[in-house]
Formats: sequence, structure tokens, C-alpha cells
Amino acid sequence: MRLEGKVALISGGARGQGAVEAKLFAREGAKVVFGDILDESGKQVEAEIHEAGGEAAYVHLDVTREDDWRTAVNTAIDRYGKLDILVNNAGILIRKGIEDTTEEDWDRIMGVNAKGAFLGTKHSIPAMRQAGGGSIVNISSTAGLVASPSGSASYTASKGAVRLLTKSTAVQYAKEGIRCNSIHPGPIDTDMIQETLTDPAKLEERMQRLPMGRVGTADEIAYGVLYLASEEASFVTGSELVIDGGTTAQ
Repeated sequence: MRLEGKVALISGGARGQGAVEAKLFAREGAKVVFGDILDESGKQVEAEIHEAGGEAAYVHLDVTREDDWRTAVNTAIDRYGKLDILVNNAGILIRKGIEDTTEEDWDRIMGVNAKGAFLGTKHSIPAMRQAGGGSIVNISSTAGLVASPSGSASYTASKGAVRLLTKSTAVQYAKEGIRCNSIHPGPIDTDMIQETLTDPAKLEERMQRLPMGRVGTADEIAYGVLYLASEEASFVTGSELVIDGGTTAQ
């Protein structure tokens, strides 16, 4: 098992990529604490992990609230004795152009995507230091690397912030054995892009920009997260793992 003996904390774990990551980590031997604001769905994922023989605990986690992060980190320490891995997975998309984006839209998307990753990192580092090191994996996006004419400027800005937060964290904490890397998914078959997947015109336009001609799956992202979280990536920090079907190669 690739995460045997490790304790992981995952945000946005009640559905989509986060739920797949939580289940995969548990199968690979980790004790998993995961949080979300979707409590009913989170409890269901927790039950599924237990039924499969894994160890996991769901906590209510609004990533924009510092107290919720304190509770999540303390849950990992109190229940499992330490914290080795953080996956800043929670994110939202508001698909609006610059002129249509309200101040409230901007604050909300930056709050969840950028501030959420910052708070998770801030409160996990002391626990990782106590554990002798750790791995932080931040879920950014191809939008954190390149812009799209039809993309959301606020989402792009927030994911660019996550990308550079990752590099700052990596440089500042490398000597303490704390690694930090970002993952940059292309379009993934989750609830976030269902509007695109169910609109034939939007789907065709998106597929024309995808060399592999298909969207990715949450499993394909989760295995990238697993690699960066594991000791297999012990010399990897400050890096960008792009999983996008070739989109940004063009």
C-alpha cells in the first residue's frame, strides 16, 4: 500500500474528485479525514469507505473559515495521532466574463479557491512539522497556467494564485521536509463542468481543443494526487503536474 501509516486531510471530499481521492487514499492504507459543506454526501462517502474496510472521518469544513480548518486538523491529530498529507481539493467555478462578474462573485471564488488553500496550508504545516515532514497537494487547473477566451477570469485568477502559493510553500518549507506541489487538471467529468458536457455546442467546441478528444475522469486526477502525496515523490516539490489530455501542449 502506497500510503500505509500515513494520515491525510482532504478538502471538498463529499463528491467529485475529492470523494474519489478519499476512497483511493483509504484503499492505499491512509487514515483519511475529509471535509466539505455537503454533510449528507460526506457522511455517505465516510460510510462507503468504512464498508470497504478503510479508516476515515468526515468533518464539516467550510474552507473559507479558519475555525473549521483548526477543527479539521485537530480531528486528524486527536483521532489518528498526526497529519502527513494535505490535499487542498475544494474549489468552485463561476462562469462569467469580467464585466459580468460581480464583486461578490470575485470574493466568493477567491475565498474558496485561493483563501481556502492558504488556510489549509497554514494550519496543516505545524502538524506536519511535528510529524517530521509532509506533503501538500494543491488542486489548481490548466486555468492556472493559461487563459481561455471563453473561460472565467475570476476562476483563472484564483487558480493562478493556487499555483504560486504552491511554489512559495515549497521553497519556504523544503528544509523542514514539507513538500508542496500543484496539479493542473483539464476538463474532468465532474459536476463542475456538467453545463458544458450536456450542451452539444459547448461540448463540441471543447473537444476541438482537446488532443485526446475526451474529458478526463476523477480517477485519473486522483492517481496523480496519490503519487505526489506518497514517498515515491520524495524529491518532488514546487512542481506542476498537468493532467489535461494534451490541452496545454498546443
